[in-house]
Amino acid sequence: MDILVVGTGYVGTTTALIFAEQGHRVTGLDVDTNKIENLQAGKLHFYETGLEELLNKHLQQKNIVFTTNVEKGIQNNEIIYICVGTPQKEDGSANLIYVEQVAKSIGKLMNGYKTVVTKSTVPVGTAEKVTEWIKESQITPYEYDVVSNPEFLREGSALYDALHPDRIVVGALTKRAFQKMREVFGAVSFPYLETTPRASELIKYAANSFLALKISYINELARLCDRLNINVRDVAKGMGLDKRIGTSFLEAGIGYGGSCFPKDVNALLDAANQYGVTLSILKSAINVNKTQPFYVLEKMKQVLGSLKGKTIAILGLSFKANTDDIREASSLIVIDYLLKEGVNIKIHDPVVTLSSSCFKQYETVEETVTNADAVLICTDWSQYKDFAWETIKDKIANPIIFDGRNCLNAEKIKHSGFIYRGVAYP
Repeated sequence: MDILVVGTGYVGTTTALIFAEQGHRVTGLDVDTNKIENLQAGKLHFYETGLEELLNKHLQQKNIVFTTNVEKGIQNNEIIYICVGTPQKEDGSANLIYVEQVAKSIGKLMNGYKTVVTKSTVPVGTAEKVTEWIKESQITPYEYDVVSNPEFLREGSALYDALHPDRIVVGALTKRAFQKMREVFGAVSFPYLETTPRASELIKYAANSFLALKISYINELARLCDRLNINVRDVAKGMGLDKRIGTSFLEAGIGYGGSCFPKDVNALLDAANQYGVTLSILKSAINVNKTQPFYVLEKMKQVLGSLKGKTIAILGLSFKANTDDIREASSLIVIDYLLKEGVNIKIHDPVVTLSSSCFKQYETVEETVTNADAVLICTDWSQYKDFAWETIKDKIANPIIFDGRNCLNAEKIKHSGFIYRGVAYP
């Protein structure tokens, strides 16, 4: 099928490449000339394992093209995916300005029937708004369907998730729309749910918010484990063995971040407020997540005393491993706090580079930790988990490692002569 993907950010580019991998003829459309030129040259503008190789594969096979020509993109494709950003407003609600712009362009430029699919994470009722925006901007009243097909990609493993999805959710109102979407996905061997657009839109927010709840729950439980001198990892493992709970998202740490969880939880709260519903559990989860980095920092102060004038090595900037996304990253909260405490900060991350006169970023872990009074791990990169810590113990002024992700082998680290402090690790 001929598929247009509007918006070549993280979700749009991944979506376009997966459709190309499945044998469709795909066009990626964006108004950002630099993005399009990079993609045409086989270069990604973000970091995601395996995706750049897939990009070059399909550029060579010529079953994917990238353009800034809005008119040709809309008129040459029957299936149109909207993958533009829905940034968070100050009140927590989702900003739909880019979705509206795309919808109105489709209405104005369409030259026949179109299936318009929202892949962007959008509030309940957006499909109805898209339907109206297209209708009010139409010059010729061509028929169209509006469908909700939310993405469930995990940054850092998006390619695998897209090729091996847990489920596909399609929200539509007509038999024609459902049939078109079955043609897009073909024969599938994973759960495929057909529902209404409203239910589909809510499923995305509900799923991410529930995962955020699990993280906040185990982080809050970790504080109790600290007081009781219990290893939270043992508790999480015991809980996870219950099939009704599962092991995923039960890793205590320094808090969640990224482009999805914080934004989606706030958007769901905003939607609930609009309808006069109080989601008190979600509010509590947000509060736990906001305070978790400071909980870890207070543990650091208990060990080091005053932080003023000390040198702290921060390992990891991205909100999680295998991505360059630093949106809502706990590392940024930590850095801001430490700077206000008068700390000298040294930073390392395998893929993220920050430019600031307030701290220095180093190329290697060894350079970063040399002469540091303590090391704080903010991202669970494999480079830190697999690092030969025993080789640099003597280069650290004070061999203390604060593991904000509980990602290191604590016994091995202690055997190497370090003082190890994890999150609720006795």
